[in-house]
Amino acid sequence: MKELLRTTDPLLITRVADLLAAEGIAAFLLDQHMSVLEGSLGILPRRLMVADRDLFMARAILRDNRIHHE
Repeated sequence: MKELLRTTDPLLITRVADLLAAEGIAAFLLDQHMSVLEGSLGILPRRLMVADRDLFMARAILRDNRIHHE
């Protein structure tokens, strides 16, 4: 698994996951339950992961949709 995106924006995570799903790429959200530890402030980033083999295509999808990633 490779990290595709790290953000505190839940709408961005949802949008990217939907874009990937439309192209047949499975994405896995990590750290979604960290809000319990942070007190639901939304300061800890969530990570969106993809399989190693899908990383190149997933990055291309982000680039095509003008979504900046780390």
